[in-house]
Amino acid sequence: MRLCVCLVLLSFIACASADFRFVWDALGGARDMYRAYRDMREANYIGADKYFHARGNYDAARRGPGGAWAAEVISDLREKWQSDVSGRGAEDSQADQEANRWGRNGGDPNRYRPAGLPSKY
Repeated sequence: MRLCVCLVLLSFIACASADFRFVWDALGGARDMYRAYRDMREANYIGADKYFHARGNYDAARRGPGGAWAAEVISDLREKWQSDVSGRGAEDSQADQEANRWGRNGGDPNRYRPAGLPSKY
């Protein structure tokens, strides 16, 4: 559902924007974010949440301004949804956002990599 909302928003931007490179990068960034989410669910590894946050944002931001924008929007929506629906604590959400910013600003996601996480990820 969240991915659908983001794709709809990106579609509106595509219609209104003359800069199609931005839109193309944003779509790629959304795919990067989804891939990190899918890998996190597949790994199901305790303590790896922040790593996957940083990795998704890092991969998306490397695409350019559109990818960084998509990563920021998706990360903010995800944290907002989780704090409103799941009732997670503000401290956990703040730590997630720190990992998001770290990756989005070009920081190495391995800073958050837990020991023992399979090398596949």
